[in-house]
Amino acid sequence: MTPTSSNLYQAFRAAFPADLEATAVETDAGQFYTWRDLERGSAMLANFLQSLNLPEGARIAAQVDKSVEALMLYLATLRAGFVFLPLNMAYQSAEMAYFIGDAEPAVVVCSAQNFGWVSKLAFQAGTPWVFTLNDDRTGSLLNRAAHAPDQHPPATRHADDLAVLIYTSGTTGRSKGAMLTHGNMLSNALVLQEYWAWRSAEQGGDVLIHALPIFHVHGLFVAIHGALINGSKMIWLTRFDPKAVLQALPRATVFMGVPTLYVRLLAEPGLTAELCSHMRLFISGSAPLLMETFQTWQTRTGHTILERYGMSETIMLTSNPYTGERRGGSVGAPLPGVQLRIVNQRDEPVPAGDIGDIQVKGPSVFAGYWRMPEKTAQEFTGGGYFKTGDVGRQDADGYVTIVGRSKDLIISGGYNVYPAELESFINDLPGVLESAVVGVPHADFGEVGVAVVVPRPGAQLDAARILAQLKASVANYKVPKQCFVVPELPRNAMGKVQKNQLRTQYVVPPSA
Repeated sequence: MTPTSSNLYQAFRAAFPADLEATAVETDAGQFYTWRDLERGSAMLANFLQSLNLPEGARIAAQVDKSVEALMLYLATLRAGFVFLPLNMAYQSAEMAYFIGDAEPAVVVCSAQNFGWVSKLAFQAGTPWVFTLNDDRTGSLLNRAAHAPDQHPPATRHADDLAVLIYTSGTTGRSKGAMLTHGNMLSNALVLQEYWAWRSAEQGGDVLIHALPIFHVHGLFVAIHGALINGSKMIWLTRFDPKAVLQALPRATVFMGVPTLYVRLLAEPGLTAELCSHMRLFISGSAPLLMETFQTWQTRTGHTILERYGMSETIMLTSNPYTGERRGGSVGAPLPGVQLRIVNQRDEPVPAGDIGDIQVKGPSVFAGYWRMPEKTAQEFTGGGYFKTGDVGRQDADGYVTIVGRSKDLIISGGYNVYPAELESFINDLPGVLESAVVGVPHADFGEVGVAVVVPRPGAQLDAARILAQLKASVANYKVPKQCFVVPELPRNAMGKVQKNQLRTQYVVPPSA
């Protein structure tokens, strides 16, 4: 059971192996960090943060490149009892101004190359402290913390105390700060440790290839938490490099990635079943995994990718089983402790197999949106279920399939059109690599669909033929009014297609 009172760092520390001189992190630059290094480094940073006399609940914002020192900063923030705010390095000035203005962090940590403009924004917003941290173990933060003691008693924190403020990706509108507590994250880490059968040192020990960014739920709370709560070594890649992953596979047992990473790995001739023979588990999430990728991976490697489903607001919610049938196209069943239901617009459960809105509740569901009490109230039902905004169905065996976002639903002439259904048909057509279907305004129908299609390398696609093939497969009201063939789809850092960009880029004339 999840402790009623706990600092998340203490749970990680309790899982460190007895031999603190063992390697905790091996980097692609040839550096080796022991568990004692993580303990001492995070202690020094925690002591330095506390020396700044920050207010209770102070936010520590970090827009830094991926590094083990950045991981230590996260652990230090937890140890000291402050609130961590990870920010994407791709964010520009307008975005950073919003996040800093909304979260009001007491400390902002950025790369030295961005210090000029980031510090200006931070100081204008009232942030008293701005430090630098680079991916080569340099920066003013480390210089200042180098003089701090390397012993630190973790601050007392309870399960419902705020630990992280993480902003939603904003693919459908203004980003909102999701408030995650120590209890939210500890409960999810413990459930996944058991559900994915993480192996203890006595069982041979797991080794994780960490090739994801660390400003997002997937890389920070699923991957890193999974390794730390199990005392497992990480092979740390500063950025995803398919050849570096291939080199690491014989020394690892677990890999987590977004679908794009699996596609890029499949493009490597060196990916073989023999190379993957030491691996135990491949996990995919953050975006839909195409059935072709799922099946090709099985054929090439002999492994079946485990797909799961989660959100910034909830961490992980469902997962295909570790032992049992992993179904392509499905994100599996609700995790232990998660209550999931599929409902209609009146919040009434629908029969198994019917499409509806996905609602959830459980110990990993967040505490609400930062300084948005009205929005928080809107997103929860009277019974305490969180409205995920996703649309899907659950079969009689409990397996959940995501159909799309409720905001992506197209209502054309009074009929509901689900983009994911059309995308699955289009993706199966010869020469198609991937597709996205979005709704755009239309004078007669209110909304109509537009298909944006990416061809396979060397393939020639005809937009009119694609629409004609769709008409032979689905009801006429579902068929997009127009089709565009493009080189690639716009994506955010976690590989999700940014449909909001497509909606503004492609329009349909009233006569169509």
